[in-house]
Amino acid sequence: MTKHARNTESNSEHSKAERVYRELRRRIREMEMQPGSRLQKNEIGIEFGVSRAPVSEAIAWLAEEGLVDVYPQSGSFVAPIRPEDIREALLIRTGLEVEAARRVTQRGDGEVLRRLDQNLEAQEEAVRSGNMAALDDLDEEFHEAIIAALDSPRAQRLLDSARALLDRPRFHALPEDGRPYATLVEHRRIADAIRTGDVELAGAAMRVHIAMVARAIERDMAGAEDQTPATSMS
Repeated sequence: MTKHARNTESNSEHSKAERVYRELRRRIREMEMQPGSRLQKNEIGIEFGVSRAPVSEAIAWLAEEGLVDVYPQSGSFVAPIRPEDIREALLIRTGLEVEAARRVTQRGDGEVLRRLDQNLEAQEEAVRSGNMAALDDLDEEFHEAIIAALDSPRAQRLLDSARALLDRPRFHALPEDGRPYATLVEHRRIADAIRTGDVELAGAAMRVHIAMVARAIERDMAGAEDQTPATSMS
């Protein structure tokens, strides 16, 4: 086999793993796959029409993000939502995104504002139609537009890792009464603050937004704990 052929085969396998990873990540994120669910490699391979290798690679990526727990002798399972992971991820996200908003504002990049404005129009439609899945995707794209403008791959990877841990509780808390519209309003305030060129205002708008996200997640997690049946003690 030639080097080109080997590279082509390697790229093909990577592409398959990427496809499996994205779909499994979506299912975990949207709670289609509940915490504790076992990931059956053979079944996943059959569903996606791929061998075990791309499935194993996709699961390894999910494990790196903290979304899957891998036990060598037992298998791979959707990770539980751990409060300590959520709080740590919120700390990382706050630090990165507040500074990102400040720097983007300082640069005065009109292209970023154009992307944010287009995104906000789509968010408004998603809120109006009650499409929470679309709103969640647009939420992610809104923040992505800001961090991407910094052109810092390392910061991007760190933020992606933090956001991966927040995806499930954030998605679950999003339909909370009034939260979809509040999310839209908070995003508008961030875009408007960036537009003013006021660095401190932009940082504050982002900090308030993430604090509100954290509050919604905490309420949702507390509610979930309250609904958990108490175990009897002997």
